[in-house]
Amino acid sequence: MLVGFAPGGGADTAARLIAKKLSENLGLSVVVENRAGAGGNIAHDQVARAEPDGSTILLGSIGPLAIAPHLMKLPYDPVKDLAPITMGVNFPNVLVTHAGLGIKTLGEYIALAKKDPSRLSYASTGAGSASHLAGELLNQRAGIDVVHVPYKGGAPAMVDLVAGRVASYYSTPSSAQPHIETGKITAIATTGLKRPAFMPDIPTIAESGIPGFNATNWYAFVGPAKTPAKILDRWNEEIVKVLKDPDVAGQLIKHGLTPDPMTREELAKFIASESATWGAIIKERGIKVQ
Repeated sequence: MLVGFAPGGGADTAARLIAKKLSENLGLSVVVENRAGAGGNIAHDQVARAEPDGSTILLGSIGPLAIAPHLMKLPYDPVKDLAPITMGVNFPNVLVTHAGLGIKTLGEYIALAKKDPSRLSYASTGAGSASHLAGELLNQRAGIDVVHVPYKGGAPAMVDLVAGRVASYYSTPSSAQPHIETGKITAIATTGLKRPAFMPDIPTIAESGIPGFNATNWYAFVGPAKTPAKILDRWNEEIVKVLKDPDVAGQLIKHGLTPDPMTREELAKFIASESATWGAIIKERGIKVQ
């Protein structure tokens, strides 16, 4: 099971929790392999080229599957070269800042960006990732220009945020929560339309002065496109069973990751919808990757 980001982030957390239960259920070893880089595109390209025999699957992400195709030329086609299996988890990101900035609200964040933009930057898990587009969307909607700093995954981005080498980050909840609790970083706002159950005290960006702001994150399982349908169906059956397992679901929710099992057909339609939505926003906002 390939993951396109470094160990320790939200994708890695979800993959390892799910793989562990899959191994138990199937009686074989499901190994999680991290292939970080290029916002997850390296891992997606590797799986697109993998032998279509069911032995290699990917916990893919919104960036390479629905955003990156509108921003850059990819060595693979997410629709033609990858086959949907099931959605894994869906969740908002949380905008967090280094505690040393001394700001606690989105209004203060925007005010600082306008007054002294040199003090702000924002990390993401790579160009074309959900965290990248969330930051660009806020830049456009709030009329600010916070500099984007791409990383190879959530863990290295969080290390630099805690150390103060980057000022802010659109983080997965699982990466952010421990550091929020220690006071090393400050949670400013979440990126979905509604406050998530696991962060009920943190306001959304939408309710903090940017109406309608919505930039959620998701990780979905896909395989090589030419994998036989019966094998993809079996993977769907087994992964959905794991996602519905009360213990696994509870652990995922504890990390701020909401299980969202789907049929293969439902996932295909969901990815197409997300791609259309973000493609339109990228075109409308004139967002480009340097």
